[in-house]
Amino acid sequence: MRRVQRGKTTMPDGKPPFRADHVGSLLRPPELREARAARAAGRLDAAALRAIEDRCIREAIARQRAIGLRAVTDGEYRRAFWHFDFLARLGGVEMYEAEQGIQFKGGQTKAYALKVTGPIRYLPHPFVEDFRFVAANAGDAVPKQTIPSPSVLHYRGGRKAVDTHAYPDMEGFFADLGAAYAEAVQDFARAGCRYLQLDEVNIAYLCDPEQIAMLKARGEETEGLLDRYAALINRAIAGRPADMVISMHLCRGNFRSMHIASGGYDPVAEVLFNAIDVDAYFMEYDTERAGTFAPLRFVPKGKTVVLGLVTSKTGALEDKDMLKRRIDEAARYVPIEQLAISPQCGFASTEEGNLLTVEEQWAKLARCVEVAREVWGGV
Repeated sequence: MRRVQRGKTTMPDGKPPFRADHVGSLLRPPELREARAARAAGRLDAAALRAIEDRCIREAIARQRAIGLRAVTDGEYRRAFWHFDFLARLGGVEMYEAEQGIQFKGGQTKAYALKVTGPIRYLPHPFVEDFRFVAANAGDAVPKQTIPSPSVLHYRGGRKAVDTHAYPDMEGFFADLGAAYAEAVQDFARAGCRYLQLDEVNIAYLCDPEQIAMLKARGEETEGLLDRYAALINRAIAGRPADMVISMHLCRGNFRSMHIASGGYDPVAEVLFNAIDVDAYFMEYDTERAGTFAPLRFVPKGKTVVLGLVTSKTGALEDKDMLKRRIDEAARYVPIEQLAISPQCGFASTEEGNLLTVEEQWAKLARCVEVAREVWGGV
């Protein structure tokens, strides 16, 4: 097996992302699932649910730290969806029951969607208080906050989901959306957040000809859409503090171990790595659907790629030597000092979760830490 020269044990200045990291969401424990169901049925009040969420999140943070992870999240335990729960709390955005859910290869999500009914604006967001809770319980770990990328609000519904009275043209929509996100970033910064992740699935979807065809059939202009999304993201994060690390997570769909899209990163790589002002990329690389590592040749100095080599979709534990070989393959295109390892996605992008056990989940995260220590000498 080929061996490249190993990298430094830690990232520059000890900043995230770390050599072993994770995307964010975790399988919900049975107690939490039962409590959320009881709340939905009116058998439990909001305060009681919050207390159970708090306890489960403390336990999840403790487990992450015990495994050796240096960044911790709340597992997205307070959410039903990775994206709707954040976006639906923006001013001018509403979530509603749709005729059908989001179509995956093998099934659909619950039938909800978003629509823009008025001017988009930032309102005090409950996720900020949720972050404060994680920070207060993180100990010596770095608290990480995840939110959907602003592009999600456009990609899911497009022009048809945006009220024409509020936005006669889409330029105003994108301008207000970027401004609202910029305020959100500032609010998280004021709460002490210095590790913020944008979950950006849509740029990965743009690598799939089927998704491009879907957008065109819906009446969207796909030419220049990647550049528009890049500008939107840059507007959202432009005012962040100098010491705030912004990472971007890319995947091709994650619901009950199913996916939506396929295709390597080649069509988007140059813009993705060089025109978007984020610091790091969590990149799906657990199956052939993600293509080769060749697009990583466009990664500039100073940016980190977290290789999503460990799948969150099945319970089988990856072989350490296989993971090391994959890291070596990636290091042909970008220096190993700029690489790290993680699962390819979260374990529960929706509250239903993927098709593996909680213990299999923790074993996979522990495997990331184990490999990081053997490859880089630390996490």
